[in-house]
Amino acid sequence: MRVIVGIDESDESLYALQWTVNNLFNGLINSAAGGERNLLTLVHVHQPSKHYGVGPSAFPAGPGVAAYPSTALVDSVRKSQEQISARILSRALEMCDNKMKAETLILEGNPKDKLCEISEEMKVDLLIVGNRGLGRIQRAFLGSVSDYCAHYAKCPVLIVKPPKEMAG
Repeated sequence: MRVIVGIDESDESLYALQWTVNNLFNGLINSAAGGERNLLTLVHVHQPSKHYGVGPSAFPAGPGVAAYPSTALVDSVRKSQEQISARILSRALEMCDNKMKAETLILEGNPKDKLCEISEEMKVDLLIVGNRGLGRIQRAFLGSVSDYCAHYAKCPVLIVKPPKEMAG
């Protein structure tokens, strides 16, 4: 069985991973036919660098003025994003604690789109995402990754809600 868990810096996504480790890989799907090992892929999607102004990488620097960051600055931002992603996924891998075969993947783009796309590309059996518990108005303005994936992913989607004491 091939499973993807969407991971970000939120407690809710880490709770979804912990739930997956405890409930799926420690019992339900760990007894695969023929001793075949299941694969868990931890996916973190970070937003691409923002591009402002008229140029592809311009940003506002004052009234009617656009500045263009150097290539070094753009590379520095990208490297910083990759380091943050690596730290998040490293923490998530520790939770797996060699209980299952796990790999990590860092993508750039809109998390809801990328999770659906990679799930289809990798032909996964299950996509698991956490849930922040947004109300209807917050979901309308902020969007909901879990709601989007439930509607548009081509595979089954499991949305793991945190316990009430964790929900904020």
